[in-house]
Amino acid sequence: MFQQVAVVGATGAVGRIMLQLLANSQLPVGRYRFLSSARSAGKPLDFCGRTYHLEELTADSFQGCDLVIASTPDDVAAKYLPAAVAAGATVIDESGYFRMKPEIPLVIPEVNPQAALISKGIISSPNCSTTQMVVALKPLHDAAGLKRVIVSSYQAVSGAGLQGSVDLEEGTSALLENKPYQYTTFIHPIAFNLIPQIGSFKEEGYTSEELKMVYETRKILGLPNLAVNATCVRVPVANCHSESITVETERPLSPEEARRLFASFPGIKVVDDPQASAYPMPATCTGHDEVFVGRIRRDLSHPKGLSFWCVSDNLRKGAATNAVQIAQLLARHRFGWQG
Repeated sequence: MFQQVAVVGATGAVGRIMLQLLANSQLPVGRYRFLSSARSAGKPLDFCGRTYHLEELTADSFQGCDLVIASTPDDVAAKYLPAAVAAGATVIDESGYFRMKPEIPLVIPEVNPQAALISKGIISSPNCSTTQMVVALKPLHDAAGLKRVIVSSYQAVSGAGLQGSVDLEEGTSALLENKPYQYTTFIHPIAFNLIPQIGSFKEEGYTSEELKMVYETRKILGLPNLAVNATCVRVPVANCHSESITVETERPLSPEEARRLFASFPGIKVVDDPQASAYPMPATCTGHDEVFVGRIRRDLSHPKGLSFWCVSDNLRKGAATNAVQIAQLLARHRFGWQG
């Protein structure tokens, strides 16, 4: 079993879900510790029927830990997580800081589990919008070979943290009551609006979020030359990211074959009944761990094209669930755990 597991960032939006998942996972752990900023240190935290107290995160916090699961901003990850590796721990990191470093595996357990099993240090969990798309792309690539991917994402405010959700709720209330509201997370009002910018603008007019989807997808799938074009939009939805995806494959895939491939792949649930107006939506997918796929249809503009709609809970499979699944993968590999 893991003798000592440290969880960093347990009180954030992702961290809170991670605690629920860990409590239900029955992961073989001797002892848990919970690390936080100095501001939160000493506060009580209830977990699995007992009360812990948050410990201040320092470079010396990881002695005796063999696993660290961290959900922190990039600068915190860069500052402290190398110390965890130096102390002998394997680190599962939710931040974006290490994802594109060549020596760091970027892992989705359903897609490239072997990358985690050979790691001795930090294992990165991908960006939330990348994760759900790559889970959906994997069975198509295995069957028909991917050549090109075009994706437009419609991303919920929960992806911007707790304050993003506050901005949507309070900004909407203020607008309906004809009152002013000062947004703190978004550069434009999100209530009754769409913002076609997530992250900062980089080369060729693409945002950092869009480029994450390009580069992370290539790395995870081991396809360094895969053509990927992304447009990422923040939408006034509380939770769950939605994506419109069109792929070009080496050989044509019929919607019927694609539907079978999706349905047989772990972690994907197909909801695709146009006659009944059944398709994935944020309102019905929130709180679930699967990647939901629907609206599966031919691309009328290309003989080897396929289009579909993809929705997933960005705080769960896009973040906390993926991290816990990596921990479970390691436990099965190292200890023969059967959970």
